[in-house]
Order: sequence, then C-alpha cells, then structure tokens
Amino acid sequence: MNLNLDYYFNNYDDNEVFKKVLSYSTSLLDMHDAAKKFLEDEVTSKDLKENNGTLMGDNVTFIGNYFIGEGTKIYPGVTIEGPVYIGKNVNIMPGAYVRPGTIVGDKCVVGFNSEVKNSILQNGAKIASLAFVGDSLLGKSARIGSGVITANRRFDQQNIKLKQDDGEKLDTGSDFFGCIMGDYSRIGANSVTSPGTLIGPYTWIYPATSLHGFIPAEKRVYNKSNWTIEENTKTELK
Repeated sequence: MNLNLDYYFNNYDDNEVFKKVLSYSTSLLDMHDAAKKFLEDEVTSKDLKENNGTLMGDNVTFIGNYFIGEGTKIYPGVTIEGPVYIGKNVNIMPGAYVRPGTIVGDKCVVGFNSEVKNSILQNGAKIASLAFVGDSLLGKSARIGSGVITANRRFDQQNIKLKQDDGEKLDTGSDFFGCIMGDYSRIGANSVTSPGTLIGPYTWIYPATSLHGFIPAEKRVYNKSNWTIEENTKTELK
C-alpha cells in the first residue's frame, strides 16, 4: 500500500484550490482535516454566501455558508449545504446534493441526482448520475460512473483500517473514510468501493466491480463473468 500523496496526485497547478488545501497538510490521510480547516478559514469564518455562478432553473436550495465561482451552472432541484467551496465552470446537475465539507475544483461535474459529502474533487473530476461520493478524494480528471457508491462507513461502524503490505492494519482514526482516487483514474457504472479503498492514478475500474484495499497505478480491474444461457418458454406476463 502506498500512502505517499505524490503517488496519487501530482498534476495540480499552483493556483487551484487543492494546492491551497495542501497548505494545511500534505499527509494523505489528513486531507479531510485539511479541507475542514480550509473551509473554516475561507468560507465559514467569513460568513460567505457568495454565488458567482448561474441558476439554470428554480427550486435550488442553499443552506449555510458557501462560495461558488464564476461560470458555474446550478440546475433545478439542487441542494447545496455548506460549508462548501465550488470552483469555476462547474456543472451541478438537476437534483444533485452537495453536502457539508465538500470542495469542488474547476471544470468539475456533479451528476443528476448524485450526492457528494465531505469530499474533495480536484480540477476536471466528474461524477455521473445517481452516484454517492462520501468522505472521498478524487484526483485531477478522475471519473465516477453512474450508480457508483463509494461506501464510507463500516457495517459495524468501527474505525476504518487500512491493510498494509506486512499484514498490519493502520487505523485511520475515523469511522468515516471513503475512497481515494488518483489522477485520471476511473470507476465504471454500478461499482462499489469498500471504505478505505485506494486507487492509483491512471487505473480503470470496470463496471459492476466490488472493490476494496489498494489498487496500484496504471491497472485495469474487472470481474470475469461466466454466463449461462438456457431455453425459455414463451410466457406473456400480466
């Protein structure tokens, strides 16, 4: 398992929001705390309620403190609950829910009826429709397919632990920890990542895959399905 932040992310520009978050910490496992401090300093403490984007319809709800950059489009039925920072030229599609603790870089997409909570999206990251991204960190131009769930809490609600190469488990110190996706990585439709999943840059997770642990950079991960096809009688359903 690689816990070096530079292994996952090294394509950010000096002027983008993720670089500002890094001024609070460069530890991979401390990124959510760093994001919290950034939002406190740049949004909450200033009592910001600033929308420089465009509302593309009605029924948009704003709660708490937020900053939204120029060129961003917010479509009908969206809920934005702060503290939240959203950059420039972002598309927040109809019915999306952006929850507290979220930082969205420039040119990102949060898809139709998708939910993102306490997560960082670096520039160009995109979440498709009907997805859940919780307590996660998406690298530059990372892609989340439709219906993807990044599970962020253990079934027994205990602290999430990462299994290291020597078999020992590293306690993250938190019972909420989703997925870390390196730059240009992709997760295909209807896949699920278990809490504490780490995916290296340029790695593709193919659709309908259940994933956990550490997946190195530049890999393809997919399920091999064995199909069984049998004869079927003609039946008209009522």
